[in-house]
Amino acid sequence: MAKKILITGGAGFIGSNYAYRRILNGDDVTIYDDLSRNGAKENLKWVSSKTHGQSFGFIEGDVRDYELLMSVVKGKDVIIHLAAQVAVTSSVVNPQFDFSVNAAGTFNVLEAARAYGEKPLVIYASTNKVYGGIEDIQVVEEETRYSFRDFPAGVSENQLLDFHSPYGCSKGCGDQYVRDYSRIYDIPTVVFRQSCIYGKRQFGIEDQGWVAWFVIAAVMHKPITIYGDGKQVRDLLFIDDLMNAYDLVVERKERVKGLIFNVGGGIENSVSIWQEFGPILEKIHGKEISVDFEEWRPGDQKIYISDISKAKKYLGWSPKISVEQGLSSLYQWVADNKELFA
Repeated sequence: MAKKILITGGAGFIGSNYAYRRILNGDDVTIYDDLSRNGAKENLKWVSSKTHGQSFGFIEGDVRDYELLMSVVKGKDVIIHLAAQVAVTSSVVNPQFDFSVNAAGTFNVLEAARAYGEKPLVIYASTNKVYGGIEDIQVVEEETRYSFRDFPAGVSENQLLDFHSPYGCSKGCGDQYVRDYSRIYDIPTVVFRQSCIYGKRQFGIEDQGWVAWFVIAAVMHKPITIYGDGKQVRDLLFIDDLMNAYDLVVERKERVKGLIFNVGGGIENSVSIWQEFGPILEKIHGKEISVDFEEWRPGDQKIYISDISKAKKYLGWSPKISVEQGLSSLYQWVADNKELFA
């Protein structure tokens, strides 16, 4: 059955991809975005051009505008809440703006959903940054990467929350509000603590979206700086795999409402950000890539890997696309669209 879906931040990287998927599925999709992010206008044009006449709604709006949100949320079956200030560095420079978008903006979405009493499903894109520096977990240094000494499957949802940085605080605030609105108001919500998501339509910059940024820099012959020793580990999840997880939540709302999931590539799709990632990118690029190394940035985790066993259990979900497959797809998209990055 077709659903009425609202995607906040729907012109962003994840939002535009998911809007396109659900429009082709026959759903009634509304994209809500203030178009302030780099690439948002291009993504909106792309959705419009690729949906072959199938209509979707677009509202240029900010999640800080509660009255506008109220009018948009009415009648929706599903809300995918992606709108956010996404860079840790930006949150440190302007924490007030970061809070107003991420914490207050998420609260506005929830209140708008509650106001109409129709109890739409709310999926919230949280972040692994809610776990902070995870200093209580022992880390071992190996030849090309860091690893967890006692957590071979990665960090589970049982890890204590520790909101480092204004960004971690604001996203964590939203994370907990979304969870509590399910408990207190019986609104079906699901929190995805997302790890390193990458893929086509991602206009990465040095401060956010590092996988896409490294690919863009390689294709466009721009300098790449590695902060630290390049052994820092992240688990990478290709956009299509993330969207599969969103679809499963929509299908299994009654089974998973009120739950929180760590959603990332897991141990099988974990790589160190240059010592292991670099050779994969160089293989796809066809030649060596020169990089500069600088001092570690404050608060940078030596390792983060999502334990995705809970998502496997409740959603029957697991990543299908390997790092090399996903990276090849992203590389080809950047190479085919150089004019977007000139």
